[in-house]
Amino acid sequence: MRLTLDNDVFQAIAHPARRGILLSLRKGERAAGELGAPFRMSFPAISQHLRILEEAELVSVRRDGRRRLYRLQAESLVDIANWVDEFAVFFNRRLDELGEYLDRKHGKR
Repeated sequence: MRLTLDNDVFQAIAHPARRGILLSLRKGERAAGELGAPFRMSFPAISQHLRILEEAELVSVRRDGRRRLYRLQAESLVDIANWVDEFAVFFNRRLDELGEYLDRKHGKR
């Protein structure tokens, strides 16, 4: 039994190269070759990563002659942001505990 869907956003951002691609696309539309250059990957490898991002609706693609240009579709990242927000209370509580510990150890400033 498969636990994730083909277009699962969490699965799509699991790979560091795909997260890097998304960061690169914040600056605007880019061609596949430009996106792959920092990773020193083969063109087929970068194409596979881009296909996964496209299936997860994290990027859109358009043709410009022979080139395929990719654009960030940040709306799909809302699922990630909502999931992370579920842990905000936990992190805030832990930071409060750290602050209290430091105040006890070093005195309040």
